[in-house]
Amino acid sequence: MPLPYLLLDIDGVLIPFPATDGSTPPTHVRHTVLPTDRNPDDPVPIWLDPSQGGILTDLLTSGLVTPVWCTSWRKDATTIIGPLLGLPDFPYLDLPRPQITTSHPDGYLWKRDHVDTWLGRASAVWIDDDFTSLDHAWAAERTARGHPTLLLQPDPYVGLQAAHLVAVRKWASLQEMATESPEGA
Repeated sequence: MPLPYLLLDIDGVLIPFPATDGSTPPTHVRHTVLPTDRNPDDPVPIWLDPSQGGILTDLLTSGLVTPVWCTSWRKDATTIIGPLLGLPDFPYLDLPRPQITTSHPDGYLWKRDHVDTWLGRASAVWIDDDFTSLDHAWAAERTARGHPTLLLQPDPYVGLQAAHLVAVRKWASLQEMATESPEGA
């Protein structure tokens, strides 16, 4: 049985959004980056918590999940964000660039249709800050059909926390035990 996927978003997860007063968590360090296709005279400021690199690497190298970036940063996740955190290289889901004015044009996260098709019957834990109740219902339905799916939703102004990664480990360990037990076979 293949490992569950860990789908990892960036904005609102690894890069928290600034608060209304412009502040970011004190744990995060400012970087200025130039995403692909961005005007060289218009770089983007981002804030990353350097401690997350090691914590995420421990999880990603645990053998419990197969990591995949699931972000509008697309390939820049592997060439910009991952290296800034010292993360091992891992693939990204090549999401389209929809012409939308909201993250939820159909009442749920715009990425979901693409993720659903890409996942097929695979199990997954997906960390994103922008799920709706329809996304949670989708995950419950997938799980009920035998394709375990866990959605974790960090506060977009705080970002990924240690408790989220504890939940990933616990969930992935349960999936591993279920596939090893006679009842899970």
